[in-house]
Amino acid sequence: MSKVRALLFDLDNTLMDRDHTFRSFCTQFVADFLGHAEPDEAQALIEDIIVRDKDGYRDKDGFFAELSEVLPWKTPVTAAEIRSYYDKSYFDHGALMKGAGDILKYCQKRGYILGLVTNGREEIQSGKIDRLSLRGYFKSIVISGEAGISKPDPAIYQLALARLGFTAGQTLFIGDHPVNDIWGASRAGMDTIWLRRNHPWDTALGEQPRKIIDDLHELKHIL
Repeated sequence: MSKVRALLFDLDNTLMDRDHTFRSFCTQFVADFLGHAEPDEAQALIEDIIVRDKDGYRDKDGFFAELSEVLPWKTPVTAAEIRSYYDKSYFDHGALMKGAGDILKYCQKRGYILGLVTNGREEIQSGKIDRLSLRGYFKSIVISGEAGISKPDPAIYQLALARLGFTAGQTLFIGDHPVNDIWGASRAGMDTIWLRRNHPWDTALGEQPRKIIDDLHELKHIL
């Protein structure tokens, strides 16, 4: 990949282990708000919340409103109270994806310029980035809540490229979501690497990733 000079990474379930992070958050949430539940019931509640969350692709307002209605509270808890708790505590549960720190250091050592593109609210995504000590690796960080555009809109990738100072042809995108990362970045002209996580590939997308990996360490054999 001699022409590639810059790398753009996704955050959730690419550099941050979102599965671990959300499960940890749910465990603390159930302990704090539903401590009256017996251990088996508490575990079932954690699993139920994880399923309802749909890997983070639920509208948060609707998700919190649903939790307010369906969970077995001793004292009712509003969607606004759940939102406040989430905003204050969620990113404290952040955990790096296996190999993330090592691969970012490797990429820098190889001379690649790094950027990050993530969907989400600016304060939440920034909290995760800082909690995981990732900020220093990146020349550019683009968060949809701050930019006013979201993946897979090509404009968010074009903004990230402009901030990096490289063309799409010089940049490789690495992410886990078939649409928001791979399809979107491909439409913006970038080659892509798909990190397989929770979302199956949709053959209707047309664009194929240049490479498919199951572990970030595999990037060392590609870059």
